[in-house]
Amino acid sequence: MTRKRLLTKSKYLVGLQCPKYLWVTLNEPGRIPAPDASIQHRFDQGHLVGEYAKKLFPDGIDIPADDFKENLRQTEELLKKRKPLFEAGFTVNNTFSRIDILKPVSKDEWDVIEVKSSTGAKDVNIHDVSFQRYCCEKYGLKIRNCYLMHINNEYIRQTEIDPTGLLTMAEITTEVDEATNGIQQRIENMFSSIVSEKCPTVTIGGHCNRPYDCPLKEECWDFLPENNVFEMYGNKKKAFELIGKGIYTFKDIPDDFILNGKQQIQKDCDTSGKPHINKTAIRQFLNTLVYPLYYLDFETFSGAIPPFDGTRPYQQIPFQFSLHVVDEGNATARHFSFLADGTGDPRSEFIYSLKKVLGNSGSIVVYNQSFEKGVLRALATIFPEYNDWVEDLNDRIIDLLAPFRSFNYYDAKQKGSASIKNVLPVLTGKGYEGLNISDGMSASLTFLDIISNNFLEEEIIKIRNDLEKYCDLDTEGMIWIVDKLKELVRYCV
Repeated sequence: MTRKRLLTKSKYLVGLQCPKYLWVTLNEPGRIPAPDASIQHRFDQGHLVGEYAKKLFPDGIDIPADDFKENLRQTEELLKKRKPLFEAGFTVNNTFSRIDILKPVSKDEWDVIEVKSSTGAKDVNIHDVSFQRYCCEKYGLKIRNCYLMHINNEYIRQTEIDPTGLLTMAEITTEVDEATNGIQQRIENMFSSIVSEKCPTVTIGGHCNRPYDCPLKEECWDFLPENNVFEMYGNKKKAFELIGKGIYTFKDIPDDFILNGKQQIQKDCDTSGKPHINKTAIRQFLNTLVYPLYYLDFETFSGAIPPFDGTRPYQQIPFQFSLHVVDEGNATARHFSFLADGTGDPRSEFIYSLKKVLGNSGSIVVYNQSFEKGVLRALATIFPEYNDWVEDLNDRIIDLLAPFRSFNYYDAKQKGSASIKNVLPVLTGKGYEGLNISDGMSASLTFLDIISNNFLEEEIIKIRNDLEKYCDLDTEGMIWIVDKLKELVRYCV
């Protein structure tokens, strides 16, 4: 068999996910979209964590990874020094892998240490390390044990980052042994696929989202019609079962096919073209609202490396809020907002500013209460003087997601989602189109961008205006949703 391509560990993982994805990656890479901002952020976090991992091996040697041939040359030379090596590269029989940390043990053995920005081991990490060990052993190294070094999510930052607290290490040798079974045949099969003149035909399935969303998914799934069965609420097992029978839309689902209550509502709405409205349940929800109404939304950022004292890895750090206050029925809303200036820890000013504008009575309306409540509890932990106030706030919170998550209102145009991004335009005809920032992840990454990089003053002003517009729409949009629900059930508070 002629081998014309280099199979790296990242491409090996691609091949495990989907042979079509692998073939396109190596033969027609232009079809692969560039990583979006969230994926790039994940990569960047991984690099940061990798740098802290190196600090745990002060006698380690960093091998430049930019130049392929130079990386191999230096690896071969530095192996003789029997010191920890960072990014050591090995290629044998057109397979290639770099090792995050190759640690010498005993007289002639080595440990493989993979560093990840996750908080635990995943199957994909095990297969990743199995390929690394395969390359090392084919090269001629004796590998003793395999480890995954990952984030310790219980670590709390105090002054400078302590790598020994930030990172923890788990031995995964047994799991790697299991994952290595059949690896030679899998590699041979991948090379056979790679050198094929034709791109493999692959049926869509769960692999399209595991372990990561495939960048070719939009291309592979474009045959599905509008309101297809993959918009079905809940587990997608039933959707794959229906697709296997040639049933693509809700309208075509046989009457004897078992659906749960929410899925049946979806089918009925798609068939009738009318929304489902449970007026009694919606009235009961609206009756829980007590004026004045405080429509509240937070924006947060997080990362693997705790940014401030007293924070944990991946803790949500609030940097912005929008608040619309409606004092009584049909009153004009008053708007308040906060956006951190980016010069330091925003939490103290955030909670201080919030307390100034939240009154002591009335319902606090949010969309997906677990998020806001979690952020508030975390703030009360670091600022205990606010503890009683936060407990009182959380008792007043009403979740506007509830009537939509319960399908007391559902329209087929929501496509199975109860997210405000889907509900708002369907229910009110207004949405997030035209905004430069239109989702929470973009808001978070954009804020991190302007506080971490050099921007011109006019650029910062524009971006901050975009952040304000996005967050403002989240809370004003909730007012519109409540007003529409009142109209639908002919209800007035």
